Amino acid sequence: MATFTQLGSGNWRVQVRRKNRYVAETFRRRKDGEEWALEMERNIDRNGSFKPRAVRNVRTFGDLIDLHDEDMREVGKPPRRSKAAVMASLKAELGSVKLLALNRERLIEFGRKRAKQGAGPATLAIDLSFTRRDYLRYIKLIEDEFGDLPIAALADRRIRGDFKSWRDKYANTPRKADLAWTVLARILSFAKDRGIITTNPCERGGRLYVADRKDKIWTEQDIAAVLAVASSEIQLALILALWSGQRQGDLLRLPWSAYASPYIRLRQSKGGRRVAMPAGGPLRALLDTTERRGPLILTNTLGRPWTSDGFRTSWAKACERAGISGLTFHDLRGTAVVRLAIAGASVPQIAAVTGHSLKDVEAILDAHYLGRDIQLAEAAVLKLEARTKL
Repeated sequence: MATFTQLGSGNWRVQVRRKNRYVAETFRRRKDGEEWALEMERNIDRNGSFKPRAVRNVRTFGDLIDLHDEDMREVGKPPRRSKAAVMASLKAELGSVKLLALNRERLIEFGRKRAKQGAGPATLAIDLSFTRRDYLRYIKLIEDEFGDLPIAALADRRIRGDFKSWRDKYANTPRKADLAWTVLARILSFAKDRGIITTNPCERGGRLYVADRKDKIWTEQDIAAVLAVASSEIQLALILALWSGQRQGDLLRLPWSAYASPYIRLRQSKGGRRVAMPAGGPLRALLDTTERRGPLILTNTLGRPWTSDGFRTSWAKACERAGISGLTFHDLRGTAVVRLAIAGASVPQIAAVTGHSLKDVEAILDAHYLGRDIQLAEAAVLKLEARTKL
């Protein structure tokens, strides 16, 4: 148990004796001493030492993954299937790497390997954009602003507003603001998992940076321009994306066995959703006349499977020759949604083709595209004219 003694200076001397172990520290405020004593008691109960397990045992990245898994289970939140799979993959690839050796080069190597396996930029962005130096830079910002904030203050419901006010100081650079908030949220999440705090005031903080998608739709002219200058391999990728609405990574890994005319069947890598769709006439005609040079539908000019970097480079060159800028291959996924909507497909019908959830289809149409699409408005009026003369 802990004992508290106020010294002549006004400071508090805190002593903790537990299971034949002893540690002492001096604090300016008794409240800080009480929190420290509670943490020391928790550590001794968990590890037999006043030092946290993270300090004593973690030497490799695999140890860190194991510790996180134990902590999540300890608080009654074991990793679910998707997260457990990601953790297992990370441990298999990087588990033996010592933390001191987990540098920028090692992470880039891992990122390239995952990209070749089909992982898209969104999947890798957060983890691989944060090198140790990046983390330290944002931690320094947090420490400068909140380094002397008592842990007890985190229980005050007003602290979330203080954190958001701090984030909003960087609103002129929204990506920086969002990354700073993300790091702060992760720090507090770790503290919550370790039982140091009971709530994380930075959970679900939202983002300041919002990509402007209103012009990110491939027009018929854009598509024709690329088809006019692209190789047959790039043309096939474009038509496949346009008629299926699938992600680049899934398409680059799509085997010929997934196509049995007129249907394409696949399992999306993100979320594991199974999709079965009929291939539209133009896509079906192209697939039926394409030479099968390997197990995968999309191959490079040498007949070999595309790497993510290789495809991205070839795609960018084709767009440059076509005079296309500001549009990406991923924008074809949203374009597919809009094309289906303009053709009169319902939200459930669109979701059945692209594999989006109903909510995501509605969000894409409502927030980004339909309110600005004159073709959809014209189609709606034509339907109305066909039903009434008034």
